[in-house]
Amino acid sequence: MKYLLMLYADEKAGAAIAPEQMAGFMGQMAAYQETLEKAGAFIDTAALQMTGAAKTISSPDGQLQVHDGPYADTREQFGGYFIIEAPDMDEAIRLAALCPAAGWGKIEIRPYHPGYSPG
Repeated sequence: MKYLLMLYADEKAGAAIAPEQMAGFMGQMAAYQETLEKAGAFIDTAALQMTGAAKTISSPDGQLQVHDGPYADTREQFGGYFIIEAPDMDEAIRLAALCPAAGWGKIEIRPYHPGYSPG
């Protein structure tokens, strides 16, 4: 089963990190990806731009409304993700716990809906 690991952290705190320290953190994330690849669990990953680049849309009554910023105004922001393959939630939790991002934020683990395949 596929699982989405959503990485949340305080982007303002992250922006204050010195570039050389951030490079170290990104090295840890690259090593985590290698760990997932070796375990045969890696599917995909990406980092997101800061929430200032986000737009949120809705279309109540068929009228498109575009708003600046993310959907939720929270202390921690969704900053990136990993998609992994794991036989069950216990293994997904074990693999997510290896992610360095758990040390500076939160990771939400959500299984893909079984049987749903767009297209």
